[in-house]
Order: sequence, then structure tokens, then C-alpha cells
Amino acid sequence: MIEVLRPGPLATIQDLGRAGYAHLGVPHSGAADRVSLCLANRLAGNPEGAAGLELTFGGAVLRFHAPAWIAVTGAPLPMRPATMNAPCHVPAGAVLEFGVPAAGVRTYIAVRGGIDVPPVLGSRSADLLSGLGPSPLTAGDRLAVGRPTGMISVDVAPGLEPEEEPVLRISPGPRDDWFEALDPLVRGPYEVTAESNRVGVRLTGPALTRRREGELASEGMVTGALQVPPNGLPIIFLADHPTTGGYPVAAVLATADISRAAQLRPGQRVRFRLGARS
Repeated sequence: MIEVLRPGPLATIQDLGRAGYAHLGVPHSGAADRVSLCLANRLAGNPEGAAGLELTFGGAVLRFHAPAWIAVTGAPLPMRPATMNAPCHVPAGAVLEFGVPAAGVRTYIAVRGGIDVPPVLGSRSADLLSGLGPSPLTAGDRLAVGRPTGMISVDVAPGLEPEEEPVLRISPGPRDDWFEALDPLVRGPYEVTAESNRVGVRLTGPALTRRREGELASEGMVTGALQVPPNGLPIIFLADHPTTGGYPVAAVLATADISRAAQLRPGQRVRFRLGARS
């Protein structure tokens, strides 16, 4: 059993999401940085899709009422008495304190056996857009841990490398013909705004100019889509994005770069490079 003494700014339970329900309007959700969650689970001896904790800007304090093995990945932060990117044994009664990351946004905590909460539509993920799954953690919450199904076989692994001004790879989107050109995207740079969240990364910078008037009928959206509202400033859709939207998608991130986008923090600059393969 894990007791939440302090959740930090935002702490949620996440796995790899609930696939296959977009036609019903249910977002995929799951970890915003899937790469970091999968790594944490491998280090803890779990299947990659086991449920763990996603901390936004750290700040959590957890008490372990039983001994456990954990692994912490993603945005690097100070923590005691454990270390990043390696399996760590936590004795019964220990209190773990997580500081604030100096770079990146989201840190992941995997516990051997996984966080055991009831699945909703096949996933234990908290979806902040639809409200499906467990609520964000609050002080006093107690989290059960599942039965281990695997063995810990890795001592340490490379962690997230903070990027001062990342260059994300994009390919033209299904509605790129709605814009005069995609040149503003690659000229950049863009800056991440404080309105960014698990739904999407909102950017300010060079605006894209429309060549077509009006709006689309709602159509399907994918994670990594760069949707462009009337102000011409793109939004990078993340895990909790809506399944449909009426604004045109000018470009789509390379799949491998979606986790990098999920670690962009307000005030950080980012650039795009056209011609990527997903």
C-alpha cells in the first residue's frame, strides 16, 4: 500500500491508455510520455503497460506501508532516498520526497506489480478531458499494488536527456492545403505557453495563414496532430486530446517525437523540421 502525503501540482495514475474506443468519442489517454513510462516499468520488472504514477512538475511525497521495488524515469528531479533510472528498493515505512524537475515536465514512478486500481474500458489511466478512470491524486489517497508478474533484470538505463530547444520532426497533415504554406512552422521558433496541459501543447510564434475560409466538419484527430485554430497558432495534441475536431490539421509529429513534445514546459522554445517519417 502506498499513501499519498502530498500529490504535488498534478499526479495521476497512467498506463498506455484505452485504445479502440475513438469511434465512441473516448480519448486514448494514457501516459503523455509513453517512452518514459515503458522504461520505468521495464526497470521495475513490470510489463510495459502496467499502471504507474505520472507527476507533473514533481512535488509529491509518498509513504510506502510495505516494502517495494520502484523505478523513476522521465523529467529528472531530486528525490530521496532513491535515484533516477534504476530499480530502487523501498523499505516498509519509508517516505519518498520528490523535488521539482529542472527540465522537462513529467516524471514517472513504476512500482513492481503495478498500481492496482479498477480498470475502466480496459485501462487504469486517468483521462482529464473525459473524466474517465481514477481521479487525480489527493493527500490521503491509498494506492494498492498488484502482484508482481516479472523479474527485475536491468540495473540502470539511460534516462531523459533534457533539451534546451528541441527540433521535432513533422510531416504535412491531411489539411495542409488549407494554408498558404507550412514555411512558418519550420522558420520558428515557437514558445510553449502556460495554457499547455495533457490535452495539448499550445504554442505562440509565427502564425500560419489560411488560404481557405470557413471551418471543417468535425473529423478524427490523432495524437501528435498540429491543429491550427483561427489565430494561426498550432496546438500539438497529446494523450488527452479530443477524438474529433473542426480545425484543420496542418502537420503531424513523427510518432517517436510525441514523448519529447510531452516534456515541453511553459516558456521553452521549440522548432519543427519537415519531411519526417512517422
